[in-house]
Amino acid sequence: MFIKDIKISNRLNLARTQSGLTQENLAKVLGVTRQTISAIEKGTYVPSIQLALKMAKYFKQPVESLFWLSDDDK
Repeated sequence: MFIKDIKISNRLNLARTQSGLTQENLAKVLGVTRQTISAIEKGTYVPSIQLALKMAKYFKQPVESLFWLSDDDK
């Protein structure tokens, strides 16, 4: 398996909706745009380590419960 075959998956949408937040609300809390939150949820943008850690802290979850490496073909 090559590095290019691995992508980062996430549960950001689930964490956000379970907390009753809109993408806009979460974006304001984290200091990013709504478009950034949308792109992360869709998997078209990988957040920086700093942003991923901020999200984990906000949701009081380990970063590994929000983001993980997965094979592209799964």
